[in-house]
Amino acid sequence: MSIFKSLKEGLSKTRQGVLGRISELFTGKKALSASEYGELEELLLLADVGPRAAEKLLGSVKNGDQELTAIERLKREMLAILAANSNCKLQIANFSDKPQVWLIAGVNGSGKTTTIGKLGNMLTANGSKVMLAAADTYRAAAIEQLELWSKKIGAGFVGSAPGADPASVAFDAVSAAMSQKTDVLLIDTAGRLHTQKHLRDELVKVHSTIAKKMPGAPHQTLLVLDATTGQNALSQARLFSEAIPISGIVLTKLDGTAKGGIMLAIAQELKLPVVLAGVGEGVGDLKVFDAEEFVEGVLG
Repeated sequence: MSIFKSLKEGLSKTRQGVLGRISELFTGKKALSASEYGELEELLLLADVGPRAAEKLLGSVKNGDQELTAIERLKREMLAILAANSNCKLQIANFSDKPQVWLIAGVNGSGKTTTIGKLGNMLTANGSKVMLAAADTYRAAAIEQLELWSKKIGAGFVGSAPGADPASVAFDAVSAAMSQKTDVLLIDTAGRLHTQKHLRDELVKVHSTIAKKMPGAPHQTLLVLDATTGQNALSQARLFSEAIPISGIVLTKLDGTAKGGIMLAIAQELKLPVVLAGVGEGVGDLKVFDAEEFVEGVLG
């Protein structure tokens, strides 16, 4: 199932919310009145688009190609914002450099560990030999959860006792992936509160340890964000990207919010691409993000 169909179904309960109201505002119109522009601005901000992206979107609706309808101008500008990092699409098969080492970061509650399992399943389904590494050593439940995922999807697993040094686990996992000719190694990291400096410093240590063990790694550093947290997700993205180089965003729980505009705020303000989107609870409900499908899915 495409992300377009998944979003259409996942957002069916909330399409009468903010995003649905934006679509209704534009119905059959080439242009908006002054009051309608004010309403559009309010709706964009309510949808967590953020002030900078909202300003660009409003400007395009007002001054864009007048041969297009107002909603077509809005869609075109949304795509332009989201496509600014289109060269950062995530490759999920046929890797030339192996093992691929992907570091997965994010706060507790974002769906990070579950996302790793789903991503591992996606990679396995595309023919890759996958290994999962539980470097979130502060939570015994996270280690157990990831080991269960490895068994479920037929992936290798590297873990440790709770409380072990996360950087050491990451080092051992890279060593194992290299010796076992793994295609992709997914490393779970502790669900750090993005406001706690000492925990972010530890993430930096994990990142540098991987790089020392394997030059050029990690090949991807993905940040998992919960779409339902709105502007807090933007704050998380900003602080994590200050600590380590983030290559892409995984936006979870898109099916649970009418405020998917947060990805526009992240793309506009931090120039970080959304590469994967979670649109449901099922193992197959993690999708490679497609900007055109998303825009059509939420605005129709």
